[in-house]
Amino acid sequence: MGHDRHRRGRKGSSSSSSRRSKQEASLDEGIGTSLPKHEEDTEDESKGSRIQLAMWDFGQCDAKRCTGRKLSRFGFLKELRVTNGFGGVVLSPVGTQCVSKEDHPIVQRKGLAVVDCSWARLSDVPFVKLRCGAPRLLPWLVAANPVNYGRPCELSCVEALSAALIICGEEDTGRLLLDKFKWGHAFLSLNRDLLKAYSQCENGSEIINVQNSWLSSNSSVPKLPANGAEESRQSAEGSEDDSDDDLPPLEKNMNHLSLDQDEESEESESE
Repeated sequence: MGHDRHRRGRKGSSSSSSRRSKQEASLDEGIGTSLPKHEEDTEDESKGSRIQLAMWDFGQCDAKRCTGRKLSRFGFLKELRVTNGFGGVVLSPVGTQCVSKEDHPIVQRKGLAVVDCSWARLSDVPFVKLRCGAPRLLPWLVAANPVNYGRPCELSCVEALSAALIICGEEDTGRLLLDKFKWGHAFLSLNRDLLKAYSQCENGSEIINVQNSWLSSNSSVPKLPANGAEESRQSAEGSEDDSDDDLPPLEKNMNHLSLDQDEESEESESE
């Protein structure tokens, strides 16, 4: 009986080895096949946000409505201090040339940054203190955000970043950022023709020519009907409250604090 038990044990071992071999073969066959959908989505999103994005935030806007801070809370961009330098392309009024496809290598290697401030308080921003690797301007575009809807050039952070990415050749990343806002598609709709034309230019000079040609053609600024604009604003405001449920809490803006301290010290010195 002992001998029979030993033989049965060997038979069971052989069967187990056979099962392992089949499993290994199955794994080998699975190499190279498509990933499950949720893994594909994660991989696609990581590919889409591979560009390093950053922002200097001077606390001049409503933090809950600031598109830049929302992107930061999603993990799409890094917030910079005034003392931090940025070696990539920086969208800034101190730029002397337009962002273009020519900047694509810099954007890929070193990233893209934006200065978040109020259009009404540009003079309060210490642009000269910001160490920018490649300051650039954006060409003429129309805002679609709820605050400045339909106004030329007064873009929000996400609109500015997305426009620059699309112009440089990173359209997928630009669309990925806008997808985080319910009104994001409106920006693409309002500027479809211009963004397409800008993205086909090889350098900033060509973009300026396209911009000036378009403006001189007496084309009317594209706008939605008044009720459409109001619906867009209401939708965007509501979406911000809803989306905050899955985001980390807002943090104090250190740039805003440091600027306040500088102003106080200057006042005390003058006294």
